[in-house]
Amino acid sequence: MNFKKGEILYLNKPLGWTSFKVVGHVRYHVCRRMGVKKLKVGHAGTLDPLATGVMIVCTGKATKRVEELQRHTKEYVACIRLGATTPSYDLEHEIDATYPTEHITRELVEETLKNFVGEIWQKPPAFSACMVNGKRAYDLARKGEEVDLKPKLLVIDEIELLECNLPDIKIRVVCSKGTYIRALARDIGEALHSGAHLTGLTRTRVGDVRIEDCLNPLDFRDWIDRQEVENSDE
Repeated sequence: MNFKKGEILYLNKPLGWTSFKVVGHVRYHVCRRMGVKKLKVGHAGTLDPLATGVMIVCTGKATKRVEELQRHTKEYVACIRLGATTPSYDLEHEIDATYPTEHITRELVEETLKNFVGEIWQKPPAFSACMVNGKRAYDLARKGEEVDLKPKLLVIDEIELLECNLPDIKIRVVCSKGTYIRALARDIGEALHSGAHLTGLTRTRVGDVRIEDCLNPLDFRDWIDRQEVENSDE
């Protein structure tokens, strides 16, 4: 393998890890194995710390392909709790409001999900990596500052209801780059005249890369120590 010339690695991000930590972990062990002090490493699509699943990491000259890889369609499996919201739309923050759920049925959920297929406008979460006047939105939101992000046009190719144990539902979503599943949970809750937040999220596919094709970062050291590594960048 030639990490300077460029390799594309597929990793299954563990729960609680930041995308930055995954990149740092890969960089550290690749540099150790190569006997170099630095190497360019980047990822093709952030995953929140509370999400797991497919992360594509590029090294060396392959980092030029990050933007191309980010455009690939993504698939997620999301666990959503209806009837309550949090400021971040997931479990990073405590519940800040509760709403009725007695009127919600499986049939109503299935009908409501159909309205999200196709082109939709979605307002990103305040707790997101979007840039606002040169600063990350989540940094401003964590300081208690008002963050007003403009809606973005996205494409949802598929939404499937996998489980319905009210007030909890599990859905499969196939969507375009830039979709926030936390914001989708928020919007589904509102469409059901209730509230909602994510309780779990796994990115199961990016393009043709599936989660079963991915390496656990905890096994990365052993894996790279078994590889034949070249140091030239020709």
